[in-house]
Amino acid sequence: MNLPRRTILTALPAAAGLLGLGACSAGGSTSQASATTSSQAPTDPKLALDNAAWRYDATGDVYYQLGLSYVSTPQASDYETMGIYVPGAYLTGTDNGNGTYTATVNASGAVGGFTAATAPTVLPVNTPGYSAQKPPTEYSYDTIKAYMEAGFIYIHAGLRGKDSNSQTYSGNAPWGVTDLKAAVRYRRYNASSVPGDAAKVYVFGHSGGGAQSAVAGASGDSGLFAPYLAALGAATTDADGKALSDAVAGAMCWCPITTLDSANAAYEWNMGQFASSGTRAEGTWTKAYSQDLAAAFPAYLNALKLTDSSGKPLTLESSSKGTYLAGSYYDHLVAVIQKSLNDFLAATTFPYTPSSTEMAGMGPGGGGAPSGGAPSDAGGTPPEGGAPGGGSQGGETTTYNMVEEYIASLNSSSQWVTYDASANTATITGLEGFVTSQKNASKDVGAFDGVDRAQTENLVMGSGESGLHFSSSSREVISKGQSKYSALGGWSEDYGTAAYEKDLATKDSLGTDLATRVSMYDPLYYLTQDSQGRGTSTVAPAWRIRTGITQGDTASTVEVNLALALQQAGAGSVDFATVWGQGHTMAELTGTGEENFIAWVTQQTA
Repeated sequence: MNLPRRTILTALPAAAGLLGLGACSAGGSTSQASATTSSQAPTDPKLALDNAAWRYDATGDVYYQLGLSYVSTPQASDYETMGIYVPGAYLTGTDNGNGTYTATVNASGAVGGFTAATAPTVLPVNTPGYSAQKPPTEYSYDTIKAYMEAGFIYIHAGLRGKDSNSQTYSGNAPWGVTDLKAAVRYRRYNASSVPGDAAKVYVFGHSGGGAQSAVAGASGDSGLFAPYLAALGAATTDADGKALSDAVAGAMCWCPITTLDSANAAYEWNMGQFASSGTRAEGTWTKAYSQDLAAAFPAYLNALKLTDSSGKPLTLESSSKGTYLAGSYYDHLVAVIQKSLNDFLAATTFPYTPSSTEMAGMGPGGGGAPSGGAPSDAGGTPPEGGAPGGGSQGGETTTYNMVEEYIASLNSSSQWVTYDASANTATITGLEGFVTSQKNASKDVGAFDGVDRAQTENLVMGSGESGLHFSSSSREVISKGQSKYSALGGWSEDYGTAAYEKDLATKDSLGTDLATRVSMYDPLYYLTQDSQGRGTSTVAPAWRIRTGITQGDTASTVEVNLALALQQAGAGSVDFATVWGQGHTMAELTGTGEENFIAWVTQQTA
């Protein structure tokens, strides 16, 4: 399903007018897109929210509805429902005498600096490992309290994922983001019944949820999702026949595990080339595969044509030591790492005890607000949690009384950090010292597209409960090195090119090939200069990206490249930072993820 560029453009709804996204709107003209969609009949009226079915929590002063089907022909009725929660000040309700209320928008209602006309809407994407997010079935004020007090509209939509496949429907990509887009459209279809500014929709998530938030943020109104939305009976026009958009105003992404096609190569270049045990031990075929993946990454990176904030091209170059550890991109990455350490030093008061408290679960019951919770991650490995090099690992903690003591712990194996006490700043020598001390490879070679199809992402891009090879770039490396690998330890013909060719030829129920599905779930597909997807979507203007720099779950290049590509594509606001001493968590330098997310949305909508 590799649609030609012109076909994609003419399929897009007129989102730019709704969201005011001139700089990052779809490549086609608004008039062209409007002409395509405005002649369509209005969406099925059964998607209209019942104003007489609100329930009311008098203690929390919240109106809410649960069990709302956000599509007219659901494939997964056990997931494709949502709960909507509204601060009481925004509605005027009349008791129906049976536990429900008939409520209308109170134009004069105000909470936390917002009004019934200006309040933003937030949607959690609590899908670690690209798992499913269960819809709410019971009301809980604790989950939504902070958002209600901030004056936000909170929508918790059920979303399918890799663990929700059944005999009648699929949870593999791209259905999770498709469900999310359908939920956004439902909110806008009911704009007259649900208070707030329907254009101000923000998605937020961690790990696989951060990835899907990034995909939703980059792929607004992409024509690639149109047949999937149509299959669900998602809202496409409002009651007047005007096009509805699924583009969002902003995306909050903690540790997004994304850009999967190149993820194997990025992982080996960033971390694997410095490892020598396990699947990277000498004499194993996976060691040779690791080296070849690392060597293949620079060509991919250079083809992205990324630039820094001043427009300087960022590239990797060959080096006398290591695999392509030189060039302007290498220098940029080292600078990001060094800034992370110096931001930490500026914000930290000693004595200091490393800890990592906010894990990936983001809330109770497999869904809800990011407020801490049970650990989980996107790659089938335990969250890192804490700082390597004398930090919090394996239940052990160390308290550092002085900065110099902490710097000495970083240098315990080799000297890679120098510290200027007079300026309270550190300088690092390069990538190898940092990775060896702080960011060890925690996954086997084939970190995302596993050699035996056993990684989480093989199932995400799989077919039902069967994992599939999905990485075209990994297939190329296997193809070139197969004769060499076959003479080394651990090789099996099952790992060869034939398996990749078979899987990559697979099409899903809508006839979409695997390469297209992978592109649909890659934010960079919609952002980078020469990509076929550039200009075919409405990109969110506001982004906040945070990642724990010590995580072994993915390469640092993933978040760095996303931030660079967004800036290059003209996103209005890109707030990106790596957080020192934190792993695969809702990493924040200060404060909690929930507090900082609410403050960020408030700032964007002020």
